[in-house]
Amino acid sequence: MGRPRTNDAAVRERLVACATEMFATRPQESVTVRALATAAGTSTAAVYTLFQGKDGVIREVRDQAVAGLFQDLTAVPGSEAALEDLYALAVAYRHWGREHRHLYAVLFGGAQSFVPSTWVGDRDPVRPLVAAIDRAVADRILAGDTTLIAVSLWVALHGLVTLELAGGLDGTAAETAFRSTIDAVLRGWATPAAFPGLRRPEPAP
Repeated sequence: MGRPRTNDAAVRERLVACATEMFATRPQESVTVRALATAAGTSTAAVYTLFQGKDGVIREVRDQAVAGLFQDLTAVPGSEAALEDLYALAVAYRHWGREHRHLYAVLFGGAQSFVPSTWVGDRDPVRPLVAAIDRAVADRILAGDTTLIAVSLWVALHGLVTLELAGGLDGTAAETAFRSTIDAVLRGWATPAAFPGLRRPEPAP
């Protein structure tokens, strides 16, 4: 009887799926190569063959999270209104986080911590956000350093999504908190001339 395959696509997919959940729900140091292999129904040799060990699995999971968020945010159609684009990007970010809770946990505080950087790469998920902020600053709707504005908006988004994933916000409360928080952040960076027009009307009950 031949040896079971340790390097095919199905094994790789199972390892990544199991690692995503484990890294998102357990302390990183408790996730061993043996535990990963057992959860995926394969051998430790498969982990080393496919990923060169635990660190390689972590990189793969994080790369998939980055790629997924980047894909969803770049899919948001642009418009002539930078602020509308910013709001649409915030909605897309929230949707991705809620739909991919384990990937979100790994990307923003699970297996690896997220550190905002002043350099934005071509495939960085925040690139669409930074581009929209740049436009809003150029149009004199927002005033301030683009990186600082982006970080403050991300902090608000991350807090909202984290609370939703933890069950601290749901239903109408979550919708209201999301809308009012994003509006407040944008108004906080608004120029005096743009400030009065930046409050979104409350939806009809």
